[in-house]
Amino acid sequence: MINLKEKPFYLSEEDIKWVETTIDNMTIEEKIGQLFCPIGMSADENYLKNVILRKHIGGILFRNGEGSEMQKTHNFLQENSKIPLLIAANLEAGGDGTAVDGTAYGKQMQVAATDDTEYAYKLGKISCSEGAAVGCNWAFAPVVDIDMNFRNPITNVRTYGNDPEKVLANGLEYLRAAKECNVAVSIKHFPGDGVDERDQHLLTSVNTLSCEEWDKTFGKVYKGLIEAGALTTMIGHIAMPAYQKKLNPELGDKIVPATLSKELVTGLLREKLGFNGMIITDATPMVGFTVAMERELAVPTAIAIGCDMFLFNKDLDEDYDFMMNGYKKGIITEERLTDALTRILATKASLKLHEAQSNNTLTKGKEELKVLRSKEHLEWACDCADNSITLVKDTQKLLPISSDKHKKVLLEILGNGESNERVYKKVKERLIDEGFQVFDYIPEISIDVRFDNCADIKKKYDLVLYIGNIENASNKTVSRINWHTFFGAGNNLPWFVEEVPTMFISVANPYHLLDVPMIKTYINCYSNNEFVLEKVIDKILGKSQFKGVNPIDPFCGREDTKY
Repeated sequence: MINLKEKPFYLSEEDIKWVETTIDNMTIEEKIGQLFCPIGMSADENYLKNVILRKHIGGILFRNGEGSEMQKTHNFLQENSKIPLLIAANLEAGGDGTAVDGTAYGKQMQVAATDDTEYAYKLGKISCSEGAAVGCNWAFAPVVDIDMNFRNPITNVRTYGNDPEKVLANGLEYLRAAKECNVAVSIKHFPGDGVDERDQHLLTSVNTLSCEEWDKTFGKVYKGLIEAGALTTMIGHIAMPAYQKKLNPELGDKIVPATLSKELVTGLLREKLGFNGMIITDATPMVGFTVAMERELAVPTAIAIGCDMFLFNKDLDEDYDFMMNGYKKGIITEERLTDALTRILATKASLKLHEAQSNNTLTKGKEELKVLRSKEHLEWACDCADNSITLVKDTQKLLPISSDKHKKVLLEILGNGESNERVYKKVKERLIDEGFQVFDYIPEISIDVRFDNCADIKKKYDLVLYIGNIENASNKTVSRINWHTFFGAGNNLPWFVEEVPTMFISVANPYHLLDVPMIKTYINCYSNNEFVLEKVIDKILGKSQFKGVNPIDPFCGREDTKY
């Protein structure tokens, strides 16, 4: 029996009665539907009512949009759902995780670079209060992965760095803020990403730590957050052979993701770590899940081995049928189904969603949107930027720069994301406002082009400034620099560092020194929001001091990157 009066639910007798009565009165179709948390693909009310809600879903996540539209959609869903919904968002870096007009506070690694957990609390407060304003009650955050491998393309700035103590301390502060906002957290991605250099979106990745190493790192982090009352945990499509084999010596050598591993979900998370809350899979269209076994078997198996909710779908109708058939075939037992439903509804009851539904206070009003980009939140974001930007090295003693000494600047941006234009424009405008003459890098596209020689580069420019805007994202094998080069002769490559002062500012991946060790002035910002861009220009001009502390090893364990 699940003790609903204890951590993390702390339900009253009345709350427990609602959970039990609701389950007793549900049809089997409604019970199976509660196991699903699909992604919303449209705000069309006909779609919401006839495609999504007819499956009796337990939760949902929409990608971010305008705050007022998100609120309207979430309100419609709650008004038309028999049982109140868990409405999730990736609230990892600010309120912009659900509302594009929310506050972009900063990536988690930026927060860690302040070396002050107050900023992690403010991250949680901004993220969850703004999320709650548009109707979200579930944060798929904080990310408590440990960035042990600088080559990992998916953890990176989403983490609080490579120190388990710092990861735990910051995660606890996010959790504290989320509780104040009545938003459930989902600590992720169990059993821990950041060890493998590969992305679980593309394959089943592997946490290769020994049991002893895991206990001291990821285990310590998860144990601390469980003890602090985290309501939900997200399971990654990540294998961990050491614990899987320790808990089941008969287990073969086939790599099985945690989402399909009873050893990791029930044995390690539930029994060893004592997690009593609700467990959800990571997104199941990921290749790390889909290649593990035939989907018709995998869908119900994820619930059978101990997960309570199933995140996203290849096809909602098909997955629903797979789940129902799995129940009818006995893959999901009656006991396991009731156990999962109990924890799902207990999570909702812990957030008092049932009371809000009965009191007609479950939906949100337009006045609550005032918290989005509020004056206080903008001040916090600006302060976080000021305290996090990190001067990694300046061995050429270039800083501060000035328009007197470095008038002519060749400005280059590295990256191919949607934010490139915004980032480049902001930096260029600030430099021009400060009296610099800024030259755009024009890619060399023909062998007939005359390439600059040493005399040319010295005559044309006083400074070359690179902006690294290579953001980490899912479904990427690397987050490295891809140069535009024509026979290795163009000015995109930093061949001229001994000819002209050269500086590199990364507003995303903090590990670029691996590829540009020759650049002697290097700065990490971790985020590319407006506050960071303003503050980093102030700092290179000497108007503000660098205050950030490296939350990872930016030198990537190499000596040649330090000089």
